[in-house]
Formats: sequence, structure tokens, C-alpha cells
Amino acid sequence: MSNDILTQIAELEAQIVEFPIGSIGQKQVSGKTYYYHRFRENGKRKERYVPESEVAALREQIDQRKTLEKQLKDLKKLAPKKKATAKTHDFITDIRIGDALRAYSNAVRKYKKRSHYQRLHDYVYRNTYGRVFILFGLRRTGKTTLIRQILANMTDADIEKAAFIQITAKNTLADVNKDLKYLHSEGYKYVFIDEVTLMHDFIQDAAVLSDIYAAMGMKIVLSGADSLGFLFSEDSQLYDRYYQVHTSHIPYREFEEILGIKGIDEYIRYGGTMSLSGVHYNEDSPFASKKNADEYVDSAIARNIQHSLKCYQYENHFRNLRELYEKNELTNAINRVVEDINHAFLLRVLTDEFKSHAFGRSATNLRSAGNDILDDFDREALTERLKAMMEIRNTPELTVALSEVHLKEIVQYLIKLDVICKIAERSDQSAAVTYRLGIAQPGLRYAQADALAEALLMDNVFGELPLPERNAILERIRNEIKGRMMEDIVLLETQLANRKKEVFTYHFDIGEFDMVVFDLKAASCAIYEVEHSTEIAEAQYRHLIDEEKCKATEWRFGTITGKYVIYRGESCEVNGIHYLNVEEYLKGLA
Repeated sequence: MSNDILTQIAELEAQIVEFPIGSIGQKQVSGKTYYYHRFRENGKRKERYVPESEVAALREQIDQRKTLEKQLKDLKKLAPKKKATAKTHDFITDIRIGDALRAYSNAVRKYKKRSHYQRLHDYVYRNTYGRVFILFGLRRTGKTTLIRQILANMTDADIEKAAFIQITAKNTLADVNKDLKYLHSEGYKYVFIDEVTLMHDFIQDAAVLSDIYAAMGMKIVLSGADSLGFLFSEDSQLYDRYYQVHTSHIPYREFEEILGIKGIDEYIRYGGTMSLSGVHYNEDSPFASKKNADEYVDSAIARNIQHSLKCYQYENHFRNLRELYEKNELTNAINRVVEDINHAFLLRVLTDEFKSHAFGRSATNLRSAGNDILDDFDREALTERLKAMMEIRNTPELTVALSEVHLKEIVQYLIKLDVICKIAERSDQSAAVTYRLGIAQPGLRYAQADALAEALLMDNVFGELPLPERNAILERIRNEIKGRMMEDIVLLETQLANRKKEVFTYHFDIGEFDMVVFDLKAASCAIYEVEHSTEIAEAQYRHLIDEEKCKATEWRFGTITGKYVIYRGESCEVNGIHYLNVEEYLKGLA
């Protein structure tokens, strides 16, 4: 019974942190009511403007947190009292040990494990000293769950030597140091410190964890969502004294195997975070709507970067971003860069779509119904209209203009966080490799692109079309978005699985290979087309069988060892072309 109560306490505590703290206030300005989310962060009172349309949802979340906190308070009254042993030491930080730790970990015992689990397991039980293990990544990518799974599988003897420290913003490294001294004196061997980067002095003083406690034989596992802070620590305080796992990128294979959610389209719509709520994933996902996605960018990404820059020693990593920070505009600038990358992606999709033969068929269908609106489209004017619509909305006007230097530095940090990725492109007209930016979190890209596509179809440029026709065009655009995203997903995951090879899109004057995998050492390559389709058609592989394109490719990248079409149908072979099911292909990447 006591273990059940402790397990319920642990589960409630885990649920509570998912809901916002604080309260909602309001101000009257010129007769109009403005709403604000008020909360405390790092000991300081903060306010954030909340649009009236979002107030009800935010209030409901805050009320839910208060309800859970009351349940937790009542449940703690029923919890068994701690035994009067040496382990009732008054710790400074929030530490779980013994029965409380076992109960905290038991809830995840049946969860499937990410591939990172083995590396963490090896560190905990291998005879290595003097290094800490860093487990970092964006929120909701499975960091704490990995720790709980290690604890859940510990023997009773090992769990008695383990401690889990939950850091809050009020803690300092000096507090942790005092508690670690006691734990070491009592023979504790395994220490897991969660959200360690919340401590303002962690980045500049982290070496004490490796140089003292890990050197004395303790296994120190550090986790946190402040990925950039860890990267700064690795470059200075923890240089050459750590092992690491970055959890932010969740490949399709783990999305299906761990969450039990199948299908590339589901991954496109919701992929990027871990949610263990099973069939309710699409309701709980941070990317279930544009509003959710925007909140995730703000809290998990933009504030992550700002916190790290502020806490780093002397704040010298602000570089040219200091002016934005001092004007309280850095978070908005980071959000704008993420949205701009998504807007550029959608603009490419839409302009290509409106020029495509397939969209021409839409015009024919409408014409047969007596509507010739698509015949009269001025393509260049439409492109300019799309660009105008893609201006960032609901973002306060920046008093500091975003320069190319600002953009470059923000992009560098977003790449380090695995929020965005660089996708290589080559051309038969040049030896140079160029790169385009992609969003590495599929659900984030889709949520923002889909919302913008919906807004486009509500614009008066389409006002003459009846609703069924607008919906048909929107569905075409959504399918095109998914197709382009599927290409990027295949390119990114293939590159991650083939780090010793080059993976890129190869452009010709007319047409392209969606993907080339080039093995310089073997002087060979494989060429691919990626199609968001379940059907097989000769047009899909016309470039793969083009003798001139293949001959030019072999002269530059060696023998073509295979020609493939990756699509959503069943794997098979057609006219010497290997058709590969996209889910099977992605699951086969290691």
C-alpha cells in the first residue's frame, strides 16, 4: 500500500510540471481589457501578454495545476513516515532515495526504451571514472524517462546506493555540492541530477561534478532541457570529462516502436517529441495545433537559448545578440527565425504547386464546372501575395532590426539544439555544395505550415471559389506539404545513419534526383526518388532511367549500385527499379 501511494505521488508530481504556474491578471487601457499571465521565474515576477482568445485555455490549465497540487498535498498526508535512520538527513535540494526512489521509477517499468538507453546503462555499470554522463535535449524528448528506466531496472542493492536530485531555479551548485558530500560519505554510488541547468551557476562551475565526485567513483548523470547550456559547459568546464546523449531528434523508427503510432503521415503531423499517452498522442502532442507549436517554440526553444546565453560566464556568447536581449526582444527574434524558415518552405511548396501540371488539372476540373478563376491567376502576383501573407503575425514590432548577423547567430544556436538541420544540395553545373535549412521537428513544421495554408485559402484571392473547391485545393496543398516533408525526413534520417557518406539532392537543368547517397571510399552511389504516394507510375522513376543523367552521375560519383523509389505503398521491383515502403526503409536505418 505504501509503495502505491509513493507511486501516485511521483506520477502526480510528473503531471504537475506539464501545466503552467502563476495566475491571470488584467488591465484596463483606454477602456479595453488586456490579459496577462503572471508568474515567478528565477525569483523574479514576470508578465506575458495573453490574447483574449487564449485566456480561457490558459486559465483551465492553471486551474488544472492547482487541482493536481491539492491532490498531491492530500496524498502526501497519507504517505508513510520516513524511518528514523541516517537517511533522514535534511537535504538542501529535493532528493529521492530508497522506497521513494523505487516508487518514482516503477511507473515506467513497462515502457519501451529508446536506443539511447544502452549507452546510459553502459556508463552506469562500466568501470569508468572521472567523467559525468550528460543527457540533454528539448522538453518532452524522454530524458527523465530514460533515467527512471535505469532506476526501475536496478537491483534492490543498487537502488539503495542511488539518489535522484530534482533541481529547481532556487538551487545553486553549492547546495548540490553539500548534498553530494553527504551522499558520498554514506556510500551512495549512483546520482542522477535532473534539470541541472536551472542552476544559474552550473555552466561556469560544473567541473566540480567530474573532477571531484566522478573522480572518486560516483556515477553522475546530468539531464536537462537547456541543451545550449550543456554545450557551453562541454566547451569549458566539462571539456573532455563527459559522455553525452542528445535526445532531441526522435527518428521515425522510435516514434513507431516506442509510441506504437504507425504511418509516415502521423509522424509528419506529430513527430518530434515523446508522449507516452498512446492513442491520445495526437491530443497531447505539443504539435497538435499551431497554438501548441508556437508555445513549444517559445518555452522549449527560445527561452532555452536566452537562459543559456544569460547564464554563461561573462555572457560572452551573446555576441551580436546582446542588443536584442537588452531590449527584451531576443525571444521574439528567435521565434521569428523559426517561423521564417517554415514560411520559406511553404512558399516553395505553394509556388511550385500553382505552376504544376497537377494543379493545372484542378483548373480544368473547375473550368468544367463553369469556374475559370484558376485560369486567370497571375503567378507572379500570387507569389508576391503569398509572401505578404507570410509576414509574422501577432509578434510585437521589434525596435532593433534583425540583421544578417543576428539571423546567422540564431540559426547557429538552433542547429546546435537540433531544432533545424542543414540539407545538402548539389548541381551538375557546379562542384560546390549548398545547403537549405529544414526544421528537424516534423510536427512543428507541419503545424505552422498547415495553419498558414488554411489562412491562404480564406484570403479574398480565393473568394470566388465555393467552399468545396477551396477545401479540395487545401487538401492538395496539404498533400504537397507532406510530400516535401517526407523528402526532408528521408534525407535527414539517411544522413544520420550514414555519417561516412554524403547524402544530398542532385539537381539537373531539368529534373533532379531527390536523394543521392555517395560513398567516396567505394567510388559508388545509389540514387532515389521520394514520392508521397501509394501508387506506382512510370513518371515517378523517369529521371532514374534517364541515360544521360545516370551517365553524368556515374562520371562524378562512381558506379550506381541501385535505383530506388521510396513511397507509401508495398515494397516491390518494377522494371529494375526497387520500390521501398517508406516506413520499412526508415525503420531499417540504424
